[in-house]
Amino acid sequence: MANPILVTGAAGRVGAVGRTVTELLLKQGKAVRAMVRTEDERAQALRGLGAELVVGNLLDLDSVHRVIAGCETMYFGLSVSDAYLAATVNAAAVAKHHGVKAFINMSQMTVSQMSITETTPSPQHRLHWLAEQALNWSGLPVVHVRPTVFLEGFFLTLTPDSVRESNQIRLPFGEGKTSPVAAEDVARAIAALLANPQPHIGKIYHLTGPQSENMPFFAQEYSKALGRTITFQDIPVEPWRDQLLKRGWPVHVVNHLAAMGDLHRAGRFDRLSNDVLTLTGQQSLSVQEFVRKNAAAFTASAKAKEA
Repeated sequence: MANPILVTGAAGRVGAVGRTVTELLLKQGKAVRAMVRTEDERAQALRGLGAELVVGNLLDLDSVHRVIAGCETMYFGLSVSDAYLAATVNAAAVAKHHGVKAFINMSQMTVSQMSITETTPSPQHRLHWLAEQALNWSGLPVVHVRPTVFLEGFFLTLTPDSVRESNQIRLPFGEGKTSPVAAEDVARAIAALLANPQPHIGKIYHLTGPQSENMPFFAQEYSKALGRTITFQDIPVEPWRDQLLKRGWPVHVVNHLAAMGDLHRAGRFDRLSNDVLTLTGQQSLSVQEFVRKNAAAFTASAKAKEA
């Protein structure tokens, strides 16, 4: 039997790239080892699809050995965390020990604008840049995947309430353009790399949506998708940051999101790439298509309207 392909973060919630990658590979008949943090209903669902489930923690070396041993190809992805660099170095050290032949690393597109002297205010961006350096130094056969901002993040997590309640997208993006990408498109690209990694070793892929436009343009796309007029309301970064903290979001995550708001205002997310199409043969999802697919999240229920 073929060595299983390892997918870390296979039961993730927001965006669920790891879970979607696992599902795509299983549909192709690949053997998949899915690493999860806890044994829960999401893990059981993956087992039901045919994945080999391993419960592990990327910050625990013994655990990482159990997860990686016997895998020659692996996907490394981790949610926003102040322990991101430590987890990356653990995975790299153990992957090298076990002779991993392809290490697909989830990074961020902002890293392409960073260097030893240029950074951003985001603590997560700095960890991603350092993680890429460490992986390059390791000598592992690495492929870096750098998606731009996820549609599931700012657009699906942070805009539905105001869209439902007042037909407004409220984000601190100013006049900056952005090219958000859907997690399913990132997952399709990663699955393609995992299925045939060798031609891609040493390369970097930048994943974006099909359009780089400002938020008034995307408000029109929301309007077309939802069949009602949606407008964009720019908001200052700091009060927005304070609201996220009041809602109980972790400080590291909030500082990262606030920095991304400032970078959007500065036009730093105005980037476009055909790498999703190149890797998968299919164009990435547009904002209009994404909002249409998730219309229920942006639409008040009949009961809510009556209340």
